[in-house]
Amino acid sequence: MFEFSETSLRYQEQLTAFMAEHIYPREGEYTAQLHSAANRYSYLPIMDELKTKAKAAGLWNLFIPPSLAEFSDHGGLTNFEYAPLAETMGRVLWSPEVFNCNAPDTGNMEVFMKYATAAQQAQWLTPLLEGDIRSSYAMTEPQVASSDATNIELGIVQDGDEWLLNGRKWFITGALYERTRIFIVMGKSDPDNPNRHQQQTQVLVPKDTPGLQLIRPLTTLGYDDAPIGHAEIVFKNVRVPLENVLLGAGRGFEIAQGRLGPGRIHHCMRLIGAAQRSLELACKRVASRTTFGRTLSQHQSVREDIARSFSEIEMARLLVLKTCKKMDEVGAKAALDMIAASKTTVPLLVQNIIDRCMQMHGAGGLTADYCMAEAFNYARWCRQADGPDQVHQMALGKQVINRYADS
Repeated sequence: MFEFSETSLRYQEQLTAFMAEHIYPREGEYTAQLHSAANRYSYLPIMDELKTKAKAAGLWNLFIPPSLAEFSDHGGLTNFEYAPLAETMGRVLWSPEVFNCNAPDTGNMEVFMKYATAAQQAQWLTPLLEGDIRSSYAMTEPQVASSDATNIELGIVQDGDEWLLNGRKWFITGALYERTRIFIVMGKSDPDNPNRHQQQTQVLVPKDTPGLQLIRPLTTLGYDDAPIGHAEIVFKNVRVPLENVLLGAGRGFEIAQGRLGPGRIHHCMRLIGAAQRSLELACKRVASRTTFGRTLSQHQSVREDIARSFSEIEMARLLVLKTCKKMDEVGAKAALDMIAASKTTVPLLVQNIIDRCMQMHGAGGLTADYCMAEAFNYARWCRQADGPDQVHQMALGKQVINRYADS
């Protein structure tokens, strides 16, 4: 049986209390501010207020692992210790930002911690850790199958003492957000290199750089995920200094692999929280509604769906915790099999769980009156985010076959 450390248990208690006091009662206020904003991608006053409270409570930067604890007075938790905290945050989709634990900034901050120079860290990491600015990670492109990162075509060419960028990106999370200030951009700098994993480079592009054009917001199943959102962007003769390179030319693929592993499991952690809350709402619903002379909770089909959902949440949670344990023990790279298993299993399980819970709410389950429709959308797009399921299943299948076929 898994046992959490005293530190993790203390944070779990604090975070649960904070959510009950400050987050759940203000979901309506958050939505009202979002809908009344002149720009849906502007910063909401409630977020500043809640961030101040979270910092004061010490619930800040909890995602930072022990290996990177030097960068913050908070965090220092293992993946296993952090998992139940991310699950709790996942119960309200916008709440991770309150604790400076939201994607894509967590992954971007880890990139800065692991690969950036001291000057780059001072300029960009420090304000990100403080929650004063936001960031974007620009990798996916509309014209190529970006599930194979070696396909990307955005050109990064050295021109004197500058990098020259030309190309198009899309589904760039946070690009439209008012407080986003920096883009980490992956492109192709050496297309003729015989090693296709050394053709890519990542560079830092401030959002206000001339030639960086925000083309349009994008939706997923009709949701724009404002105020953070996703966007299509174009780089047209964008120039940045050579010192804006991360780690070095030709090392972009290496950075991408190092970034995406923890991010995939963080999504799974949060999704379990969304599923758990949906199940709790469904149980309240079926106990309070009556059809054909008895409560919904007395119908066999409803009980079966509740039982199935409960069991699947427990399975998903245990899979994620086992994955976290392995990541903590051997590192993300050596735990890619378990990360792939979680990434390809949890979002689909959660999607189906939330679908059942929506059904128990009747037509109301499809509306924004409840959290489930947006959470369903989140689960669905997580099956594409950080690489589609099929790519991870292909890699995992190959690994498992080799493991046992050669034994």
